[in-house]
Amino acid sequence: MINGWTGNILRINLTTGAITRESSSKYKSLIGGMGFGYKIMYEEVAPGVKPFDEENKVVFAVGPLTGSGAPCSSRVNITSLSTFTRGNLVVDAHMGGFFAAWMKFAGYDSLIIEGKSDKPVWIHIDDDQVSIEDASFLWGKGVRQTTEELCAQTSPEACVATIGPAGENLVPLSGIINSRNHSGGAGVGAVLGSKKLKAIVVEGSRGVNVADRKALKELNDYMMTQLIGSNNNHVVPSTPQSWAEYSHPGSRWTARKGLYWGAAEGGPIETGEIPPGDINTVGFRTMKSTFDLGPEAEEYTVKMGGCHSCPIRCMAQLNVPQAKKFGVPQTGGNTCVANFVHTTIFPNGPKDVEKKGDGNVVGNLVGLNIFDDMGLWCNYGQLHRDFTYCYTHGVFKRVLSEEEYNDIPWDKLEEGNPEFIKDFYYRLAHRKGEFSHLADGSYLIAQRWNLGEEYWADKKNKLWSPMGFPIHHANEASAQVGSIVNCMFNRDAMTHTHINYIGSGLPLKLQKEIAGELFGSGDAFDETKNYTPINKAKIAYTKWTILRSCLHDAVTLCNWVWPMTVSPHKSRNYRGDLEMEAKFFTAITGEPTTSKDLDLASERIFTLHRAYTVKLMNTMDMRNEHDQICSWVFDKDPDIPVFTEGTDKMDRVDMQLSLTMFYQEMGWDPQLGCPTKETLVRLGLQDVADDLASRGLLPS
Repeated sequence: MINGWTGNILRINLTTGAITRESSSKYKSLIGGMGFGYKIMYEEVAPGVKPFDEENKVVFAVGPLTGSGAPCSSRVNITSLSTFTRGNLVVDAHMGGFFAAWMKFAGYDSLIIEGKSDKPVWIHIDDDQVSIEDASFLWGKGVRQTTEELCAQTSPEACVATIGPAGENLVPLSGIINSRNHSGGAGVGAVLGSKKLKAIVVEGSRGVNVADRKALKELNDYMMTQLIGSNNNHVVPSTPQSWAEYSHPGSRWTARKGLYWGAAEGGPIETGEIPPGDINTVGFRTMKSTFDLGPEAEEYTVKMGGCHSCPIRCMAQLNVPQAKKFGVPQTGGNTCVANFVHTTIFPNGPKDVEKKGDGNVVGNLVGLNIFDDMGLWCNYGQLHRDFTYCYTHGVFKRVLSEEEYNDIPWDKLEEGNPEFIKDFYYRLAHRKGEFSHLADGSYLIAQRWNLGEEYWADKKNKLWSPMGFPIHHANEASAQVGSIVNCMFNRDAMTHTHINYIGSGLPLKLQKEIAGELFGSGDAFDETKNYTPINKAKIAYTKWTILRSCLHDAVTLCNWVWPMTVSPHKSRNYRGDLEMEAKFFTAITGEPTTSKDLDLASERIFTLHRAYTVKLMNTMDMRNEHDQICSWVFDKDPDIPVFTEGTDKMDRVDMQLSLTMFYQEMGWDPQLGCPTKETLVRLGLQDVADDLASRGLLPS
């Protein structure tokens, strides 16, 4: 009996119709999830393949903890080639919801989609019964209708992951959505659309084999009572409360007396004071509706929802009757950027609909319902920032024909009317006119519309890399730590390890004490906008941040909550437990495992990502060809010197030194930033070393 893993990979070739199974054991040293995805892509998708080529693949992969009942363990890693950045390099989408657990229950660690169908199809997975079905009747339909029709055709309990019109029309900024509003982005919607794959429906009747269920139960109880905080593992409340020594207004632990789920079925429910220790009230701690949309959202909040096996419940579920005026459902929900980004395009703010202050809530519910239904992806808000840049800088007037420009209802944009959002998203998803190329992504529109250096240097636009992706907890998040993290991947860095710690809400002195215990010196941790030059402790902090993120995307756990770096309990002196991943891994798989073991596996995964990037780019010079940063990061706040309170702008010399020190810490070439043969061999990647050597891509 295999514990944790299922031992199976399901491979579906849409060109030939072949459905085959193979063992996942050969990839076990890479754990699962992200690790499986990188290895399969490295071995099977060669340099020169483009995202929409038949030779490209999409790898869905989960890990040994997925579906086990470990808290926050329903993530699926989706790996393919980027549709929206320079070079079309390997990227991941990270999708929550229920798909990951259902895939595991059906008996699969990974699903490989390859080839291309010549007509629209959907895939039905029901344990061992797998079929490719005709999807002509679904093509052109939105996510909601597709989900409802496929659930009616299969089972109400089935999990449907589907693309919308954006994916069908090969819009680079498109994604896949499961369970109606849990999305995976990074352009995978367009890749699936190019393969004519509309949806994947999963039903599973098997559980996950767990080696030690008693230990798993004890670990769950320990984590839920002693360690876990709120969304992003913030461990103090946002307001002063009777039980709390500390509070912080930025905390996502928002529960308090007088704050209600105002539209709850059966009447309002007060979140109240929620001291740590009670398992049954953890789900009240985070109220993302008001956190994301402001206090006006309280009266429209039904409850907090979330992913399979997640106690935090960060998905705001809203009921906004005013939304019906705009032809969309009055109910809906999401989290983070997807909740609030839609009205950011209004230059004068959103227009109130029925009562003072309701415009932001109504506009965003209208936006998120249409956005998800169309299967679009915002690239961490970059789509909307690009819109604002192009509108305010006259780009649309320059590049659109007079007829197309006059056809767009700019008056509704100026008045903050949600009707503009509807028109905006329809044009993008249906590839209507030159305007729709806005959803090609920043790198491609910069080329197509000749935006020039001014575009890349605009600090309000927040583009991090000249490769075409934005910041994601970068220089504003522990300065050099966040900056290095944002250089390492081929899209915005989906790494929250450091920002979870930064935002925990604990006082600076205490955070520095804990950093000293973890990274060898309290100097690893800086006060926001008051940072110091690079040092060894910061490099240790950076490496830990990245490796824990890779670990979570491999096992798979939610990096928006994990790791358990800190605790809400004063009795623990607010210390968390960074052995928890290893403890769960051991209990579930039955294989005695330490954090050191998992760190090594994570280093293997991260270095494989770097090696594959070197291979795809056909250069060893990652420093100059990949790890570049847009100039605004160094040139902002011109009147404030670097290393001075009040700025998080970076210093060019210090940043280059930071990269050098990080490369050395990873065992990479200190000048080029690419993996060495010695490091690849040490990590058990001899085959990768041999392949790179044959291509002249190993440093001497």
